[in-house]
Amino acid sequence: MMPAIIAVVVTLIIAVPVTYFVTVTMKRKADEKTTGNAEDRARQIIDEALKTAETKKREALLEAKEENILNKNELDKEIKERRAEAQRYERRVQQKEESVDKKAEAIEKKEAVLATREAEIEKLRVEVSKLNEQRLQELERISGLTAEQAKDYLLKIVEEDVKHETAVMIKEMESRAKEEADKKAKEYVVTAIQRCAADHVSESTISVVQLPNDDMKGRIIGREGRNIRTLETMTGVDLIVDDTPEAVVLSGFDPIRREVARIALEKLIVDGRIHPARIEEMVEKAQREVEQMIKEEGEATVLEVGVHGLHPELVRLLGKMKFRTSYGQNALKHSIEVAHLSGLLASELGLDVRLAKRAGLLHDIGKAVDHEMEGTHVQLGVDLCKKYKESEVVINAVASHHGDCEPTSLISCIVQAADTISAARPGARRETLETYTTRLKQLEDISNGFKGVEKSFAIQAGREIRVMVIPEQVTDADMILLARDISKQIEEELEYPGQIKVNVIRESRAIDYAK
Repeated sequence: MMPAIIAVVVTLIIAVPVTYFVTVTMKRKADEKTTGNAEDRARQIIDEALKTAETKKREALLEAKEENILNKNELDKEIKERRAEAQRYERRVQQKEESVDKKAEAIEKKEAVLATREAEIEKLRVEVSKLNEQRLQELERISGLTAEQAKDYLLKIVEEDVKHETAVMIKEMESRAKEEADKKAKEYVVTAIQRCAADHVSESTISVVQLPNDDMKGRIIGREGRNIRTLETMTGVDLIVDDTPEAVVLSGFDPIRREVARIALEKLIVDGRIHPARIEEMVEKAQREVEQMIKEEGEATVLEVGVHGLHPELVRLLGKMKFRTSYGQNALKHSIEVAHLSGLLASELGLDVRLAKRAGLLHDIGKAVDHEMEGTHVQLGVDLCKKYKESEVVINAVASHHGDCEPTSLISCIVQAADTISAARPGARRETLETYTTRLKQLEDISNGFKGVEKSFAIQAGREIRVMVIPEQVTDADMILLARDISKQIEEELEYPGQIKVNVIRESRAIDYAK
């Protein structure tokens, strides 16, 4: 048994190394074979990659060569085009140079011809001058007049002819213009007046307060006149207590103060307690009432006319104009009427109606303060409008509505026309006798100051001036020019409502006697 085991062990000892060797040898051969196959595969891949790279290289070179060839062809083409264009430009320049050379030659020839002609003309001019002198000498010898005398005679004849033709032309143009202007003006004015209605209140410098009985006069005067003195001192108006039954007269040029005094006196009469302290209290209440009345009147006016956005102070000044009159015409009513007329005229002409109403309403705003500040109501109105940031159109309308400056817009012309319409219509204003007679005398003096006027007469309440001329000194053609000159001087020197007709009359009389 033991030997068998030993044999088995020896066999195992011998078999294990041999098996290991054989296994290692076989594995090495297998690895060598696998490595050989991988190297072959790698060589194949490298060869294929080299072939592919060579192919790509060749293709890239071919593409580069083709691109170079294309670029070269395009460059050659562009060079040929540039050369052709340069050649064409050179040909044009050459042609222009040739043309300029030809023109220069032609100009030189013309200058030579002109120089020759100028020399000939100068010779002819000298000859003509000599012939003209001879002609003048011969004419002077034949006519017996010198050149200066003949010139004066011709100028006189031409002047008379031109004067006559000018007068005729002026008359024709004036007739046509008047016909068209009168037609349009009448249409606009009639339309505007028909659509405007305004009431007028005549104001004066006195107010009358009715008394319940004549005993109230003594209470108003008070002990030693203290009540009437207090009332006059507080209000600034004069109280006239005379024989007029049951009435007291308040006199004062400031209508606002007069209104305060009237309200205060009426309240005192109703209350019955008349003494200095009560008078002061009532005057203060009346002042507040009048101030409130002024404010409400201004707001009502703005609402009536339809003008919005006015400064509150301008609204208050409009209310004050209720107590201001001009030639017997209430200033506020006049402004409202001018505003309405301006709006209607602007509507007819297609202009801004609101702006025209605004300018018409404010055109006399200076009259609200002209008795408190120095300056004309025009200048004061302009200052007020500038102070309260009114537009340039409104400011110019205020400044130009009496012709103190030139109107810069149609709105200004409309306001001027509306102001004239409101002031000049019958019944709107009344003048004092002194103003009326002074104006008539000034009219006649202006007319009599012209050469050839024999006498003149102002008629139709100063709305027409008839001028009688000396027929030997003023011709029919001169009459037209004389009428224009007189009307212009009247416009420059006189202020008047409406218009004045200048009627020049030339009368020729032939007198003989039967014996």
